[in-house]
Amino acid sequence: MFVWTNFVIWVAQVLEGALSLYFWIVLAAVVMSWIEPNPYNPIVRAVYAVTEPLFDWIREHLPVLFGGIDLSPLVVVLLIGFLSQYLIPTLERVLVFGFS
Repeated sequence: MFVWTNFVIWVAQVLEGALSLYFWIVLAAVVMSWIEPNPYNPIVRAVYAVTEPLFDWIREHLPVLFGGIDLSPLVVVLLIGFLSQYLIPTLERVLVFGFS
């Protein structure tokens, strides 16, 4: 039983780390959108390649409000917060201790 518990805890920690890394990448994309860096820079291209698919999907499903301000990064940050603060710990507890 302890093998399953350790595995679930490890998966939860890996997911938490991945979400934390993605948060910082989203923050970098937001800052880069303000300063308009060189689009041929490999770091800029990598950040946009990682964030733009999710931003585009959210833009398709989110109505445009507030004069065309892009709220997709805010939605992603809120989603990351929800996943890391509520969903991952809840699933970890359910998988380790059951529904009791």
